[in-house]
Amino acid sequence: MERKIVTVTALTRYLKYKIDRDEQLQDILLRAEISNFKHHSRGHFYFTLKDESAQISAVMFMRDAEKILFQPKDGMKVLVEGSVSVYEPYGNYQLYVRKMTEDGVGELYLQYEKRKRDLEEAGWFDPARKRPIPMFPKAIGVVTSPTGAAVRDIIRVISRRYPLTKIIVYPALVQGEQAKDSIASQIHAANQDGLVDTLIVGRGGGSIEDLWAFNELVVAEAIRNSSIPVISAVGHEIDFTIADFVADVRAATPSQAAEIAVVDRVTLFERTQSASSKLRLQIQHLLDRRTKQLMTLTSSRVLRDPRSMFTNAHMKTDQWTERLLTQHPKKRIDLDHEKCSSLEARLSRSMQQQLDRSKRLTLHVFDKLELVNPLGIMKRGFALATKEEHIVTHVSEVQVGDTLSVRVQDGQIETQVLAIHKEDSSWKTN
Repeated sequence: MERKIVTVTALTRYLKYKIDRDEQLQDILLRAEISNFKHHSRGHFYFTLKDESAQISAVMFMRDAEKILFQPKDGMKVLVEGSVSVYEPYGNYQLYVRKMTEDGVGELYLQYEKRKRDLEEAGWFDPARKRPIPMFPKAIGVVTSPTGAAVRDIIRVISRRYPLTKIIVYPALVQGEQAKDSIASQIHAANQDGLVDTLIVGRGGGSIEDLWAFNELVVAEAIRNSSIPVISAVGHEIDFTIADFVADVRAATPSQAAEIAVVDRVTLFERTQSASSKLRLQIQHLLDRRTKQLMTLTSSRVLRDPRSMFTNAHMKTDQWTERLLTQHPKKRIDLDHEKCSSLEARLSRSMQQQLDRSKRLTLHVFDKLELVNPLGIMKRGFALATKEEHIVTHVSEVQVGDTLSVRVQDGQIETQVLAIHKEDSSWKTN
C-alpha cells in the first residue's frame, strides 16, 4: 500500500481532533506543583504543572483566573480542573485550567462538588420551588455572627433604605466545627417564632474552610425546610456555597442581601410621587371630559326648552298615527273592494268582447254553411232525388218502375220512374 504524505498542519490538526474527542481528557482533575508561573498583562496565567517525573504546560484564561482566591506562585502545590488539547502553532499539548485550588483544600473542594451535584439531581435547586421575597416586610431576621462586619452592613443598609422594617438578629457561629448546627438551629428558631417575613443567612468573605459551614447538609436542609423566604449572603461575589443554591435568592454580599430584602425609600417615594402625578393627571383629564359633557348637556335645546322634547314626540306620534291609519283593516277592505270592482268591470268588458267575437265568427260560419246548404239550392227550383235513401246522381242508377223520393224546398214527393232518357253528354266537352 502506498503511504500518503501529510503536512505538519494536517498531522497537528488530526492529533488535536483525536484528543478533543477523548472524553477522559476533557475533564481532568490534576494534583501538581506550579513552576514558571507568569501573570500576563491581559489577566491570563501561563505556568507549568509538574511532579517528580513529568511536566505539562498549562494556561488559565482571565475569565477563570479572576475567580481564584489566592495568588499562585512557583513551588505551590495545587489541585486543578480542566481539559487537555493541542496548541496548533507549536504542536504542543497543554492543559487548559478552569478551576484551581490550593492542594490543602482539595478534599473540601471535591466534597463541595459532589454534594452540589447530588442535591441538584435531587431537585433542591429547582427554580420552581423558589419563593418571592416580600416587598414590604414588617421584620427581617438575620442569621449571622452578632459581632461580624456582615451584620453591621445589613443593619446599616436596611436602616438607610427602609427604616420602617424591624431587624431581629439570630446570633449564630459562622465558622468552625459547631457552626453548621448553630446556623441550622437559628433558622429553625426564626421559623418557630414567626416574627419575621424574610430571613438573611450569611457571613462575610473568607477561605473555603471559613465558609464551609454553609456547604453542610444540615444547613441546606434547614434553608430548604424554612417556611420563611431565605436570602443567602455568604462571602464575596466570587464565593458560591450550597446555601446559595438552596436559598430562594442568592446575594453576592451581605450588603446586597439587605438591598434585595427591602425597597429603597427614596426610590419608593419617587415612584409614589410619579404614580400620584399620573393619577392626578388622569383625574384631571376625567374631570375635564365630564365638564365638557356637562356643558354640552346644559347648552342643549332640550334643557333650554323642555317643550321641544314633547314637540318631537308629538311629531313622531302623528307619523305613527298616519302609518297606523294606512294599515287599518277598513282601509285595507276599501282598497280591496275597489280592486275587486275594477277587476269585475275589466272581466265584464273582456267577456262582452269575447262574445262579440264569437257571434261574428258564428255568423260567418252560418254564411258559409248556407252557401253549401242543399235547401238553399232548392229555393232556386232544384230538387234532390233519392232511391232507398241514396242520392241519385246518374240515370244509370235507376230503372223504369223504380220508386224515387224527390226532395223539394217545402216537402218530399214520392214518384215512380216511367221512362229513362239518357242525354248525350258529348256537347259538354265541346
